[in-house]
Amino acid sequence: MKLVHDWLGPLELPDPARRIVSLAPNATDALFALGLGERLVGRSAFCYRPAETLALPVVSSYTRVRWELLRSLHPDLVLLSTGVQRDLLNELHQAGIPVFPIPLPQSPYGILENLILLGELLGVGERASSLAAHLAERYQRLYGLLPPLRVYLEFDLGGPITVGRGSYVNEALRHLGLVNVYAQHPSSYFTPNLEEVPALHPELVIYEPKPGRSRAKERAEALMGERGWEALLVVTGGDELAHYGPRFFDYLEKLERQIERLEI
Repeated sequence: MKLVHDWLGPLELPDPARRIVSLAPNATDALFALGLGERLVGRSAFCYRPAETLALPVVSSYTRVRWELLRSLHPDLVLLSTGVQRDLLNELHQAGIPVFPIPLPQSPYGILENLILLGELLGVGERASSLAAHLAERYQRLYGLLPPLRVYLEFDLGGPITVGRGSYVNEALRHLGLVNVYAQHPSSYFTPNLEEVPALHPELVIYEPKPGRSRAKERAEALMGERGWEALLVVTGGDELAHYGPRFFDYLEKLERQIERLEI
């Protein structure tokens, strides 16, 4: 398949690719959602969903690759994301590895656009369009279901990270009817000043722990106590809202149900 990429210029990729290495969880998720999981021959350490991926060799972390292992797998396509993987993308491209970067979405609709993009790239465009339409219907049913609670969202990424204007998570919260206290912040993802958060009057805190963290709710409650915050609290299962593959819509529905059950 011949195409022109905004960053990499003209690309010629196998059509269709049969031996794929995915270095991005969102791409791995999309491959399985499209019924193409059998084409995967390698993954990153962060590609652990669905469970079938765990049998695949780990080719990379998020930003570093095991070159000898990668080459031994003879991939005809390596998928990764933009953003923090940009340097790795350039390394792979300059080394002559066939790569395709999937853009970081600016809204949940961008997740659907990426799904269609990947479907066309891999020769299953009709399947991708059908799945995207189904996910779009599910997403639309969530519109405005929740009261306009002021929300502070915190990802635990070894330190607090939150979201502002231009992030797909901010747009998803707004779609639900919620009001992100940092909705007008000019950075999509940033480290918040925790001392200023109370002055923003959050009524609800959404805390997303690292995946696999034990006793995450107890930790979140302890953090709230240490900070002297009084607000409703919802704790996700970890790497849910931060995941921008097709499963994001499952997690968003789960979040809506969690908030709906709160005594507001």
